[in-house]
Amino acid sequence: MKRKPVWSWMLYDFANSAFATTIMAAVLPVFYYDVAAKGVQESLAASYWGYSQSIAVLIVAILAPILGAISDYSAAKKSFLMFFAYMGMIASILLAFVGEGDYIFASILLIVGTIGFSGANVFYDAFLPEVAKEEDIDRVSAAGFTLGYVGGGVLLAINLLMIMKYEWFGLPNTLIGTKLSFVSVGIWWFIFSIPLLKNIVEEKKTQQKRERSYVSIGFQRLRRTWKELRQFKQLLIFLLAFWLYNDGISTIIKMATIYGRDIGIDSTSLITALLITQFVGIPCTFFFGWLAGKITPKRALMISLSIYLVIVALGYFMTSALHFYILAVCVGFVQGGAQALSRSIFGRMVPGDRHAEFFGFYGISSKFAAIFGPFAFALVGQLTGSSRLGILSLVFFFIVGMILLYLLDVDKGVEQAEAYTRSEEEPVIRL
Repeated sequence: MKRKPVWSWMLYDFANSAFATTIMAAVLPVFYYDVAAKGVQESLAASYWGYSQSIAVLIVAILAPILGAISDYSAAKKSFLMFFAYMGMIASILLAFVGEGDYIFASILLIVGTIGFSGANVFYDAFLPEVAKEEDIDRVSAAGFTLGYVGGGVLLAINLLMIMKYEWFGLPNTLIGTKLSFVSVGIWWFIFSIPLLKNIVEEKKTQQKRERSYVSIGFQRLRRTWKELRQFKQLLIFLLAFWLYNDGISTIIKMATIYGRDIGIDSTSLITALLITQFVGIPCTFFFGWLAGKITPKRALMISLSIYLVIVALGYFMTSALHFYILAVCVGFVQGGAQALSRSIFGRMVPGDRHAEFFGFYGISSKFAAIFGPFAFALVGQLTGSSRLGILSLVFFFIVGMILLYLLDVDKGVEQAEAYTRSEEEPVIRL
């Protein structure tokens, strides 16, 4: 491997994970509740945050197949990557100008920033086969993921100090420390993106000829993959399960902090708990990889989802910061493991020569599915006036997902994939 391009690629994960931790999960939800939505009825503040998340995910889901087509057909991946990255950086910095009652402005910036973050990732992922050899791709991908955990956690720790110990930084109060934490995300993201800009040279290729628009190409691919998926019954069962339980997982990540604020937990405790989740997740992801080797990936995944079900149930009764700390540790214990095991189970049941196409569908379809969890949380909370019932609504996603996962026969799914691969490899004899 060429070490400089590989490290430059991984550092981008270190860079943009700051947006996922500080903006999406930890600091902005509290700021949105306390400042941007000040004057709004309390349960509605949490609902508006949920609606904003659903809108952002919906736009990202629609754009993803189009951006994928652009990535494959154009010779300008780096330019598109930085365009979307700059969009996310600028949106992060502009959050510092959100004042009391500016929840619509804050929601717009969250949506724009999420589009920038996710859009850039499409092109970032596409660079992986160019910077790493085929036999090193899994290792480099995992290392980038781990470095992302570290980068997001380090800046979140700095941001926590800026908010709690603002006087150490010569700041007048917590509010200014919070606003500067948004600015720090944009700066951090930019600085650690520079190595990618300097050291990764895009492969020279002639722009592929196309007769249709990128929109048409992108969605035609989705339709084709969906039709072919129906030949793989077990894979389809897994996807339905994954869409449900992963929507529950992503909703917990996005809504936990604002939910905690809505039930009266102080902002410092909430951000500290999210920081704990970040660092607990690193070793526990490896633990679930080990556990899967002992009891099968499906059983290990069922254990992680059972713990998530307990987390949701206990979240309904949560009343103190101590409870939130305990649940944060529990989420850190299962979060990375559930994601990694889902990917490995899916990968085992995909035909050998169709990984890129099927994993593309896996990623894009999960984005569409992730719209419904935050929306359900927001709608139930708005209709009942209680965000506790909103968090309880996630039980449905986990229970139905686990039932489908219980019905899944992974070995049969592997057999179906192998049989399909063999049939594609057998020569056709023409008479």
